[in-house]
Amino acid sequence: MSLFNQTDHFFIDERLNLIRFSNHYRLFDGEGKEIGAIRQQLSFGAKMLRLLVNKAMLPFELHIENAEGKTEAVIKRGWTFWMSKITIENSEGREIGSIKQKFRLLKPRFVISDVLDQPVAEINGDWKAWDFVITNAQSQPIGAISKKWGGMARELFTSADKYHVALHPGLNDEKQRAIILSAAITIDMVLKESK
Repeated sequence: MSLFNQTDHFFIDERLNLIRFSNHYRLFDGEGKEIGAIRQQLSFGAKMLRLLVNKAMLPFELHIENAEGKTEAVIKRGWTFWMSKITIENSEGREIGSIKQKFRLLKPRFVISDVLDQPVAEINGDWKAWDFVITNAQSQPIGAISKKWGGMARELFTSADKYHVALHPGLNDEKQRAIILSAAITIDMVLKESK
């Protein structure tokens, strides 16, 4: 069974490191069982660029892996200077959709598109960028993403975050489920890690 169909509730916990060049997240199901990981892939050159260039502009690639370490999806972004476009690929390297950051004053907004670049869903956040509602093209809710409080020390002194991703129980499309889970990482990389 695919990682994306194992549960309707995913918990994402960013690994806390004093010095880090890449991001690593642990992935849990609704009962707290570890079911996978999300790992950023960086070359030596990319690691060195992070010391010299604003990391909000740098490209990134993250692999969503199951408990056995097999990649089930890949999240990619190229160089960016304003609004990000992130592509999501399946385990064979074929694009299954994209997430585009859209400008809106005070409240973050992202649009999920299919491989033909047609909008299929939208992600809207609150002014703190902690709670997000995901709606389909008919404006019906299909999921939610919430940033969880990590404690005073973690929030003040690190950029390591925790997220809860809740999928609508009737959402059976594996591609959409993969893209929504990827959206939580996209939000972290675009809105939180850039600070």
